[in-house]
Amino acid sequence: MHVKQHNNLLAFSEHNHHQCEKVLLDRAKTLCDQREVRLTLRRRQVLEILLSTHQPMGAYDVLNTLNKTEQNITPPIVYRALDFLLEQGLAHRIESENAFVPCMHPGHQCEAQFLICSNCHCVAELDSAISPVLDEAQKIGFEIRHAVIEISGLCATCRQ
Repeated sequence: MHVKQHNNLLAFSEHNHHQCEKVLLDRAKTLCDQREVRLTLRRRQVLEILLSTHQPMGAYDVLNTLNKTEQNITPPIVYRALDFLLEQGLAHRIESENAFVPCMHPGHQCEAQFLICSNCHCVAELDSAISPVLDEAQKIGFEIRHAVIEISGLCATCRQ
């Protein structure tokens, strides 16, 4: 996997991925403790699997990974864990890929922006103001409950 450092764009940045995983797992645990919800072993395992790559993973990819080390893990078990991670803002669903990625900014919930490389399939989550369109919606009193922007293209490495 190729990656180059830019704080919000770790998927396309050189970085210590082990440290990236550790920081996000620590943030997830802290957030769950603050909210008084349980980051159970299974939920943590699913989050760790998502954190193992900056590429989106389908639920069945997660299931196959779990079944390499454990027996009899069923799809509903994985979907319940993914639902929890989504509800807590610890993961996002990439609609165009029907797949999931860990949240790089755990805890923020309603808006997400992603850059998705069409070649290597890495996904970077942006942490900037989402869009003037959403600002306008709020100005006219529209209550935004969920907003996802997915931008596909080629990362710098794949363009070379």
